Amino acid sequence: MSSTTRLAPQAGHPTAPGLDADTGRAAGIGRGRAARGVDAGRWPDVAAVPRDRGKAAIARLLLQVVVGRLKIRVQLPDGHLLRDARPGTPIMFLHRPEDFFRRVGAGGLIGFGESYMAGDWDSDDLAGLLTIMATQIDRLVPRPLQWLRSLYVARRPADWDADEQGARRNVHRHYDLSNDMFALFLDETMTYSSALFETDDFGAPLPDRGSLNRGWLNRGSLDHGSPEQAARRLAAAQRRKIDRLLDDTGVGPGTRVLEIGTGWGELAIRAAARGADVLSVTVSAEQRALAMQRVAGAGLSDRVRVELRDYREVTGQFDAIVSVEMIEAVAERYWPDYFRVLDRLLAPGGRVGLQAITMPHHRMLATRRTKTWILKYIFPGGLIPSITAIEDNVREHTGLEITRRRDFGPHYARTLQIWRDRFAAAADDLDRLGFDQVFRRMWELYLCYSEAGFRSGYLQVSQFVLARAEAAANPDGGPAAELAAAPDGGLAGGGLAGGGLPGRGLPAAGDEEPDADQDTEVAA
Repeated sequence: MSSTTRLAPQAGHPTAPGLDADTGRAAGIGRGRAARGVDAGRWPDVAAVPRDRGKAAIARLLLQVVVGRLKIRVQLPDGHLLRDARPGTPIMFLHRPEDFFRRVGAGGLIGFGESYMAGDWDSDDLAGLLTIMATQIDRLVPRPLQWLRSLYVARRPADWDADEQGARRNVHRHYDLSNDMFALFLDETMTYSSALFETDDFGAPLPDRGSLNRGWLNRGSLDHGSPEQAARRLAAAQRRKIDRLLDDTGVGPGTRVLEIGTGWGELAIRAAARGADVLSVTVSAEQRALAMQRVAGAGLSDRVRVELRDYREVTGQFDAIVSVEMIEAVAERYWPDYFRVLDRLLAPGGRVGLQAITMPHHRMLATRRTKTWILKYIFPGGLIPSITAIEDNVREHTGLEITRRRDFGPHYARTLQIWRDRFAAAADDLDRLGFDQVFRRMWELYLCYSEAGFRSGYLQVSQFVLARAEAAANPDGGPAAELAAAPDGGLAGGGLAGGGLPGRGLPAAGDEEPDADQDTEVAA
């Protein structure tokens, strides 16, 4: 697959991850000596080790408390453990304890992430270690000591706003890094959202052929076989996810489809293969270029338009509107606008299909104004909503109703594990593309951090179907009703599995036995 390669940003580049001139002042960090082996031009806040010994002493005390509560093992450079802990838990190796404590003391969880980027610490099971922490997120710091948070928590910058200009800038920082970089760890569908694997009778992802993988608390974490097998299974699971969303929104021959957030084009391609006419909008120039290549390669340019346009600029009426893991980049103040746009563009009798990552409502409220490591280095300007926030915005700002919700968080944990295994195996290729070791460690932490969120249940991913009251009363109607009932396109767990899709002969969701999809389903 050809794509446009763009090297990682160089020092001083306006989109370079980690260039944050205000971070030190916002967090009260005094610049100290430079960290070893870190490019200070590209990673100024990773290169600089804070000076404050007082805050470092507080961080040391807090770590001892956390280690005692979680029973994890923290090993010092001389081989001794910080505290006694039960055997078998992941080990956190502190290579440079003083630098670690200074960073955490000055920057809290941002400092924790920056210390990993700098190489101050490692783990024999990073995802497992972070999963333990995520399961106890509300208890990590004892209540009497939680006032210390005010010493290092910074407010999110106002210039990260996701207005039309800000949305383009924020998306550019992440999605325009390099198509070739994303291709190293994604599968052939180039789908960068949770897949939907075959499930057992309880809705959990079925094990692949092979043994359970190493990893404390990685229940359901699997040995995926060869890299080629893992990629094939992931591709099948991504197609299953897409097909279920298209089924739920009634996409078939003649359906007018709007996709908000193109990605690299797989959903648009599969919708067009059913005979739909698709408008897909994105603010990522890199994604649009490759998506258009992929659409043309599938012979579907007559049915798919991919436009570089903000969702707020779209006009017209659509029978189906789909948007996969895009709301997280919208920003809280624009959620009402986002849902009003969905309402305005949806034709009578139409349906909206959303896939969204969510977090508990009380955690969303507690962190929505906080500057976090993920915001600083991975997704500037974003906020993961809660299910309550989505429900409230739909009720208060639209004439739509949520008619169905399916939750499948364990599938995202498995998706992320495959991604991080593929990313780790691509170190030499990443180096050739110009991404240095600090970048690689940053992305390793991001992928493991995200996986831990889903393994612990702190994060969830859901598909929502929205419709107006008259359409909600007839959930089985719509343009695809006959297609869904056809013998060679019958529904297997909500996806069109087996026999291929009608129209253009694209691969079906996989060559496995059809699954019985028992994911949690909640009727509105």
